[in-house]
Amino acid sequence: MNRLASYLQAAPLALVFLLFFALPMVLVVAVSFFDYQSYQILIPAFTLQNYEDVFSSSTTYRTYLQTLQFCIVVWAITLVLGFTIAYFLAFHVRSLTWQIVLFLLCTIPFWTSNVIRMISWIPLLGRNGLVNSALLALGLVERPQEWLLYSDFSVILGYVHLYTLFMIVPIFNSMMRIDRAVMEAAYDAGASGWQTLVNVVIPLCKPGIAIGSIFVLTIVMGDFVTVNVLGGGQIASIGKAIWTELSYLQFPPAAANAIVLLGVVILMIVALTRLVDVRREL
Repeated sequence: MNRLASYLQAAPLALVFLLFFALPMVLVVAVSFFDYQSYQILIPAFTLQNYEDVFSSSTTYRTYLQTLQFCIVVWAITLVLGFTIAYFLAFHVRSLTWQIVLFLLCTIPFWTSNVIRMISWIPLLGRNGLVNSALLALGLVERPQEWLLYSDFSVILGYVHLYTLFMIVPIFNSMMRIDRAVMEAAYDAGASGWQTLVNVVIPLCKPGIAIGSIFVLTIVMGDFVTVNVLGGGQIASIGKAIWTELSYLQFPPAAANAIVLLGVVILMIVALTRLVDVRREL
């Protein structure tokens, strides 16, 4: 009877998982093996051509390489920013009220749409934007800087703006769980602030760092909105490639690309979970 009750309790969540995750994944896998033609959405005939196109195209490899470069750079920047901000909030802000207030300030950008936040960078970084106007007025440059917008720089800046909070939250959660007596013991043993950070704080924050890294890497791998808005159609990413195929109703190659992308993301998550025991944080 108890076993039946346990199954009944888990049934709603299992049903939601099957309907909104397992079933769509099965459909995507099935469609990835369909054939297609221009302006003809689906031809339900089994073929491996979609995967052959993915793995035989040099363009696809370059696109994945570009996306991985974005991931690594954005991960490094958000890790430094997220760790620094979380450290300040956890160890330098003593008042719980101020911790909450400052933490809420970090979340304010998330109260608006991603697209609106990305568009807001255009009048700042554009050729006649505020940044170029300020540089020209200060005499630091002789002409407007074209690389500020519709470039790798603007895409990375947009990613950092969007996803730093995903790194701050889990690291801050890890830091708040650290027993302050452990840090006091390190100071009493003669450890400097840097030694305490390296030998005490960072090791105890590894689960939070791993969770934040998973959030940032997986979101950047599949993002296409930021690349479209701040890349100006000149920057490639795998998420944008899938979106382009979908916009032309080429569902089978888009599904094949999505499955390959899912495999790459899963490998990244497995690598991170092998390095750090994330279950300690959950």
